[in-house]
Amino acid sequence: MELIVFDLDGTLLDARSGLSAHTRQTLQLLSRRGIAYTVATGRTLHGARALLDGHGFALPHIYKNGVMIWHPQRDAFSHRNLLTLEEIRSVLEAFRVAAVAPFIFTLDDADRHAVYHAPGLNPAERKLAQLFRRDDALDVHLLAEMPAYVDISNISAIGSASAIDRVQELVADEPHLVAYGGEAIEGDGLHWLDIHHSAASKGGAVTQLKADLGVSRVICFGDSDNDLSMFEIADESYAPSNARAAVRDAATEVIGHHDADGISRFLRRRFEL
Repeated sequence: MELIVFDLDGTLLDARSGLSAHTRQTLQLLSRRGIAYTVATGRTLHGARALLDGHGFALPHIYKNGVMIWHPQRDAFSHRNLLTLEEIRSVLEAFRVAAVAPFIFTLDDADRHAVYHAPGLNPAERKLAQLFRRDDALDVHLLAEMPAYVDISNISAIGSASAIDRVQELVADEPHLVAYGGEAIEGDGLHWLDIHHSAASKGGAVTQLKADLGVSRVICFGDSDNDLSMFEIADESYAPSNARAAVRDAATEVIGHHDADGISRFLRRRFEL
């Protein structure tokens, strides 16, 4: 059994963060041929569900860069690599020093996601909060309102390249944390940052799925640093031409741009769809 694993933003999705008509048709062709595929994304379940529903994503999904694995058939998470309040104390201090607002993602006992932030957001941070509400369908609250009983899945942020680099430097020595960053889709020279438990990665989650599903070969598609761990364990890995240089260098092959149906056009050639 071969398993195709797609990153979403900057890879399978177009510049409008949607599935193009060509991509939707290609997914239908994969399904008809019995070719297995799933997703490994930095998004939450809530932020991807509406995009994926009705497009054949029946196998377990990987969310928040490997922090969680979701089983659509069970309507439940099977794996979680969560943070504790103790583990994020130094992270919150790093955000304070860099003058960047942390967005803390939580999960309650009913598997409901919410995100909490400090007051006094700048315009870019307010825009990010609005995107969480709209695109990820999340409840967004002030940090002071965060309950003590919730689990913390990850911490995200947006800011200037220098500020985001500063946060990454400050948390680099934390043994239980890993930080990913890159250019933000919001533009204006902004960069994004996501921090989660070091036990979580897309590569680790794909390896888990490989064992759970009896997969013999893995074919991965991705564009950013958080995709490198699954490129390392994949039998084939492909980067769209818009991918970061390190990802292009690590790929088996560089293919078409994500906003020109690069992935779906490659799949039609690769599998003679």
